[in-house]
Amino acid sequence: QVSPCGLRYASSSIEGRVALEYFNKEENDRSKYAFKCHRTKNGDEDVIHAVNALAFHPTRGTFASGGSDSSVCFWDGEAKKRIWKLDPFSTSIASLSFSADGSSLAIGVSYTFDEGEKYPCPSEEVVIQPISDQMVAPKVR
Repeated sequence: QVSPCGLRYASSSIEGRVALEYFNKEENDRSKYAFKCHRTKNGDEDVIHAVNALAFHPTRGTFASGGSDSSVCFWDGEAKKRIWKLDPFSTSIASLSFSADGSSLAIGVSYTFDEGEKYPCPSEEVVIQPISDQMVAPKVR
């Protein structure tokens, strides 16, 4: 997912990480970062969930990630911090898309078969989440 400024991009993985990298080599060497995210605890054990979806806010430069842990997290890539978390949804988050003005986020909730077939299969839905400034505003540095 390329940021609105066009200078950087985010990529996600099944290992519960989001990498934020820059197209400019020098900036990338200086500033690239990988977030550990979409992890839960099961007793003393960390459970790592796939990150299935990413979306940059169109005006703030922050971004959202959706995972197989049924949550959506909002991130400040510059500060390397989570801003906000929405959870739980009924099953995995499969897709995310901000409206053009950033005032809402469409969240595709759909089982992603991380745990194989499930019967009955969890129901799918699209959730339109109103977005407040505190959910997407960069952290004060």
